[in-house]
Parts: sequence; C-alpha cells; structure tokens
Amino acid sequence: MASKSSSSLSMRVLHRYLGFFLAGIMTVYAISGMLMVFRNTDFLKETKHIEKTLAPNLSAEAVGKEIRKKNLKEDKIEDGIMYFKDGTYVIATGSVAYETKELPFILGKMEKMHKATTDSPLYFLNLFFGASLLFFVISTFWMFRPNTNIFKKGLIFTLVGIVLTLIMVFI
Repeated sequence: MASKSSSSLSMRVLHRYLGFFLAGIMTVYAISGMLMVFRNTDFLKETKHIEKTLAPNLSAEAVGKEIRKKNLKEDKIEDGIMYFKDGTYVIATGSVAYETKELPFILGKMEKMHKATTDSPLYFLNLFFGASLLFFVISTFWMFRPNTNIFKKGLIFTLVGIVLTLIMVFI
C-alpha cells in the first residue's frame, strides 16, 4: 500500500511540475494548432508585395519554384509578360512581381515550429514535447485511486474521448 501511494504521489508531482514547465509551449501549440485549421484561408494573413529579378526565359514551373509558389500556372502570356495568379513575370528580363499572404511574424514562427520536421534544428524539442504530452495522458490515471468515484467517472470520460477521437479520425 505504501509503494502504491508513493508511486501515485510521485506521478502527481511529476505531472504537476512538468505541466508548469510546459505551460508556455502548450500555449504555443494550442494557438498554432487552431491557426493551422485556417491555413487554406486568408484568416489573419497580411498581403506582402514582392519584386525581384530571376533568370530570364523561365518556365511557369521554374518561376513557381524560385518564388516558392507550389503548382504555379500561367494564366496567359501577352507582350512578353507571363501572368499568373497574384503576379507577373517579364520573360525577357526575369523581373517578377507578386503578392503573397503570410501570417504576422510571431504567428508565422509559431506555425513553422508546429510543423517542424527532422530538417528543423530543434526538432528534438518537438519530440520531447510530444513525449511529455504522452506522459500527461498516462500519468492522469495515477491521479486518483482506482476504487474512487472520480476515477470511475474519469474512465467514462476517457472512453467518450476515445470514441470521439475515432470518429474524427475516420470521418
């Protein structure tokens, strides 16, 4: 009995202080996760006008690659100017002018961090954060003794949450 309450107490203390430690990063992931729902819209995005010079005589695909616009397609070519959605490219000179929509600086950084891959220099911190969230899930079941009403109600909420998650995954 002493070891059970000792492990339960240890789990509660770890859960508490890890929660306090990760409060900032959890806030960032919560905000950026909600923003990512709107990533295919212009919600909160600012329009930026960009002008630069590329190599002349590029194809639409090459222009798209240079200005980082996926699937760029030319609308028309008229008088040596390639027109595409939100911009133009002067074929002879390589001059390109276009508009892009981006999140404000801090929100953009948060979203970029949320979408980090192994190419990101701090990806291991994302792995640590994910493992910490998994610890929160597991340690929740050590918060209350299994024979209490709170624990039993918690299991019902867990089951409902799992069912809702499965519905969301398979819709």
